Amino acid sequence: MFASNAAPPQNPYMEPITLASDRLLLRPFTGGDTDAIHAACQDPDIQRWTVVPSPYSRADAELFAKKLCPGGWHDDSMYNFAVVLRESGALTGALGINRRNLPNTYEVGFWTAEEHRGRGYTTEAVLTAARWTFTALGGDRLEWRAEVGNLPSRAVALRAGFRMEGEQRSGLLNKGVRRDSWIGALLPSDLGLPGAHAYLPAP
Repeated sequence: MFASNAAPPQNPYMEPITLASDRLLLRPFTGGDTDAIHAACQDPDIQRWTVVPSPYSRADAELFAKKLCPGGWHDDSMYNFAVVLRESGALTGALGINRRNLPNTYEVGFWTAEEHRGRGYTTEAVLTAARWTFTALGGDRLEWRAEVGNLPSRAVALRAGFRMEGEQRSGLLNKGVRRDSWIGALLPSDLGLPGAHAYLPAP
């Protein structure tokens, strides 16, 4: 399913794809997901810890599903996936892989619908997306950031193998307020995969 030595895309349009794991499909969002997105994002924790608007309207969900997600694939900047159960198709959450300014560096972000928490779905999705990032996109580093205090997000990152690298003062901008953030990173070698470039760790 993954091309281990694939080069990063060279054209401005990345064709949306679907990734599969044991229990999940990570597929492109569609307009048909609008109601499920809107329902999930009524959760106060999602509105508190992520950059989704608060309050969150159905128009926000429609904008996300119909414009922002396809636009990110089209301009090759952000790859958003609907994380759904393979058996039922129920939406368990959202996961995005964003390009960073440093070449071959990406950032993962995610939220999980309240009724699907505690089952390991998001960790499974993060690992699936990480392998795709390191193979199909030629990524050398996948970063995770969360506001200091977002313990559930940190727990997912740790279970997925991210190494915590510290705190960043004023590292996040959320709803017009700058906040301190945690940062961690996952490397291809952490998953037994080759990187696009040689890596020489500090002694």
